[in-house]
Formats: sequence, structure tokens, C-alpha cells
Amino acid sequence: MDEVGIDLLLVTSKENVQYLLGGYRSSFYGHRDAIGVSRYLPCLGYPKGEPQKAFYIGNPLERSQQELEPNFWVENVNSNCWHSETTGREAARFILKIGLGTGTVGVETSFLPADCFAALERELPGAKFVNAHYTLDRLRAVKRPDELALVREASELIVESMFQAVRSTSAGTTTREIARSLMHEEVSRGLSFDYCLASTGSSFNRTPSDRRWEKGTVLSLDSGGSKNGYIGDLARMAVLGKPTSLMDDLLAEIKAIQQAARNAVRPGAVGERIFEKAMNAQAECPHREQIIFNAHGMGLVQHEAPYLTSTGVIPYPGLDPKETKRPIQTGMVLSIETDILNPEVGFLKLEDTVAVTDNGFEAYGDWGRDWIVVDR
Repeated sequence: MDEVGIDLLLVTSKENVQYLLGGYRSSFYGHRDAIGVSRYLPCLGYPKGEPQKAFYIGNPLERSQQELEPNFWVENVNSNCWHSETTGREAARFILKIGLGTGTVGVETSFLPADCFAALERELPGAKFVNAHYTLDRLRAVKRPDELALVREASELIVESMFQAVRSTSAGTTTREIARSLMHEEVSRGLSFDYCLASTGSSFNRTPSDRRWEKGTVLSLDSGGSKNGYIGDLARMAVLGKPTSLMDDLLAEIKAIQQAARNAVRPGAVGERIFEKAMNAQAECPHREQIIFNAHGMGLVQHEAPYLTSTGVIPYPGLDPKETKRPIQTGMVLSIETDILNPEVGFLKLEDTVAVTDNGFEAYGDWGRDWIVVDR
């Protein structure tokens, strides 16, 4: 906060509220925000260096949960707000009360409804509002052991679910049916299912559809699921019958790039080094023109700090170039992914989750990276 000149953080994304409240997340609004003519908007105010003055604004349906939460540490609470505009007015009242009405307030501009922000500007005409997105991301970048355990568990359960869903699938099953089966497997293992991208045959379209997985064709599965909000995000590939020599060659190219990137992961490395190693390996691949490589941080949010590049597949607007030069540290988590779009075989992908350790890295859910062969 000192580095960017913020006097008070006003946090309104569920992920950052959960992080700063020690794991608290509304059970009622866990998967839905809209209610009536407005929306649920959790709001945590944190004044720099004065945690005793922190405040939380929530919804009446949270009160009973707050009574039971052992880590709910904020003492100044107003859980009476049904509407986001009311949340803005109440936040302004707290800010004025602690004497920061003319201070610099860091807000999450992408997670702040227009009516809430209008109320803040109206009630705090002397305040300066700045975007605190990257400040909060850096706070979450290094994971505690309990956070790493949740990412590991989510990753392992996703791969387990993929194996079960694939091995119980017969020829002629649609990718929509396979995605539904994978959802069932993940939920039955205690995960919150987020998505499944599935493609088969020569199509590059990964939206689950009526396209059928047939003998001799590949199936690409890319799925995200979460454990208490912490994300597992992995991709694996299967084939009905024996893989062709071309399939084996393409998978070998993907694995070579993945391994090159993984070998660069260690405390003190910078993102450009990871990309450099991957790009060098890609340049040696016969199908290099069909390959897309990416690597990014992950945890409570997909594509969070550490930010390894500012020119990747997914852009990060407003990112200070210095962020990509920050050395990675023990406890950070990375997703490393390589795609091949081959017109004969189709879409192929491996995506791995690795945690930075003192000696390099540890991969979570790191099995099933060869062809999952199914003969049904």
C-alpha cells in the first residue's frame, strides 16, 4: 500500500474478500450474486496499518454464518445491505468515521458496480480513487501451506475425474455427454465444477456439443474445478484405440515444450526466462507453426500473480511492465500449457499446475500426461 500510495483498500471481489477474511465466503451467495433489482456485494475496508479499524459490509443472509466462522476477525460489521448502491453509501460512512474521507482509496474497478461507485464519489467528494487490482494480486501471489494443499487437492481430483469419465466412455459418445460425466465426477469428489472444454476429431472447437468421439480419434479435455475457491486447471488427452505415429509425435512435441518451461521454474527466475525456454523448445518442433504456449499464475483466480508476460494470449490491461520482471518465489503457483492445432489430428493440449519450491517446483496431479488409451 505504501508503494502505490493507498490509504485504504476497499475490496469488493469475492476472491479478495475471502482471502483477507481468512477463508470466509458467503455460502448463500457462493455461486450467484443477483437478487431482486440489485446484487450481493461483499465489501471489506482495510485502512493501512490499522486493522482494528477495518470494516465489513454484507447481506442479512450472512449473519448466521458470521456467528459460526472462527476466522471472521473484523469487528466493525454492517450486514444489512441488500443493494450495491446501499453498500457504497455505507462504505463511505465507515471511511468518513475513521477520518479518511480525503484519502486515497484503492478499489477493484472491475468488481465495483456503477451504482456503488457513484455513491462513493457522491459521499466522498474529497477522496481519490485508484485501481488496486494488481496490489491485491501481489498480496495473494505467495500461497500459504494450507492454500497450496487446496490447489493440490483440486488438481489431483480433476485428473482422477478425467480418468474415470474417459474410461467409462464408449465410442459414439458426444462431447456434451462427456463434459456432463466429468462434471458429475468432479462434484462427487467434493469439487465445485467450473467448466469443461472438450474437443474431438479434426475440429478445433472446444465447446461441448453433439460432436461424437469415434474410434481412432483424440479427445481433448480441459477442465477447471475448485476446492474452497482454490482452482485446479488441467488438460489431458485420450484416444479411442491405438494412437497413430503422428499423434505420438505431436504429444512428444507438447511434452518437450512443457518440460523446457518446467525446468526453468525455480525461486529467483523471471517470467521471460520460462517463456524463452519454451520458445526455444518450440523452435525445434516440426509442427512449431501449429503450437501455442502460455504460462500464468493461478490460485483463487485464473491468471493472477505472478505475471510472467505482458504479451501472452490473455492480456493484462494496465499491468506495470515491472511486474513481469519480479522474480518468482517459493509458494507461487503456475499453470503451464501448450496447445497444438493440427488439421489432421485436431486440438491437442497439456496443461500442468506447478508450485514453486525452494529447490525448483512440484507438479500437482502430474499423471495421465501420456495418451489415455481407451478401447471400448
